Amino acid sequence: MVATLALVALTGCTSNEASSNDESPAGGTAAAEAGSNDEAGDTVVIGFSAPAADHGWMGSITESTRRLADEYDDVELRVAEGTNEVNLQISQVETFINEGVDAIVLLPFDGAAMTPVALQAMEAGIPVINVDREFNDPNAARVTVLGDNYGMGVSAGAYICEQVGDNPDAVVAEVAGIDSLPLTQDRSQGFKDALDECGLDVDNRVAADFTVEGGEEAMSNLLQAAPKIDAVWNHDDDQGIGVLAAIDNAGRDEFIMVGGAGSANAMRSIQADDSVLKATVIYPSTQGADGVKLARLLAQQKAMSDLVEVEVPRLVQLYAPVVTSENVEEYLETAFES
Repeated sequence: MVATLALVALTGCTSNEASSNDESPAGGTAAAEAGSNDEAGDTVVIGFSAPAADHGWMGSITESTRRLADEYDDVELRVAEGTNEVNLQISQVETFINEGVDAIVLLPFDGAAMTPVALQAMEAGIPVINVDREFNDPNAARVTVLGDNYGMGVSAGAYICEQVGDNPDAVVAEVAGIDSLPLTQDRSQGFKDALDECGLDVDNRVAADFTVEGGEEAMSNLLQAAPKIDAVWNHDDDQGIGVLAAIDNAGRDEFIMVGGAGSANAMRSIQADDSVLKATVIYPSTQGADGVKLARLLAQQKAMSDLVEVEVPRLVQLYAPVVTSENVEEYLETAFES
């Protein structure tokens, strides 16, 4: 089983002595102040495993994690080959355990299925940082880093309330992701709750599958069922490419649209003001990178310098801000490419 594991060892190449001509990467060790959390310490080995990069957001998870690790010359990151096979991902974590890595950052393909092997790692004294998809036992992770799916819905709904909430007859539509997933259910619940605050509700709703093709088909069906719309929230910017294609094909432009996740192409469209897409709600694709930073602190027995606490928190939940033409430049640099 171990033989099937493909690992790539990445060692940070940043020198601790920055030349006068070089700009140190943000958060790296090259220009870290003495005594700060970013000052180089003992080298730590961190194993990282995530699902296959078959989606722009997921691809950015691994890419941003590699890039962050390269900023630290005291981090050796071992990246397991991305996989949607639960048994292979279990094997990857078992290999990390056998190698005695200092910490494991794990974005599970299936949180429940990966819980037992994560517990094994914790019992072996290897802290596990659980990213995005939660285990079903809190003891399986030392730290959990999450986006805010419910908060995404709240942010999207609040923005739509600001734009059309003064019209009690406004027609609001929703293009969800995969309805069977808890994350989709959380997003939809947050959206509903936010709309309730301004007296609106979801008049037309369809579910897609986080793909371009699925988004186009779902939106085509919605447009046929709804002759008039004032605002649409699409849960995912990758499937949003298909959603916008369906809108263009139908020649509809009487409504505003809010996206989800925060892709670079969506932000560029918002910046250019060239479509019905006027905003998107961030679901950070830097969660894996945050996991590596926290893993490094744990392995070096450090805390978070911005907190008074002497230990790294057990839960870090990231914010879901709304990106519009007014603030898009602040977020474009960290956006993922669809």
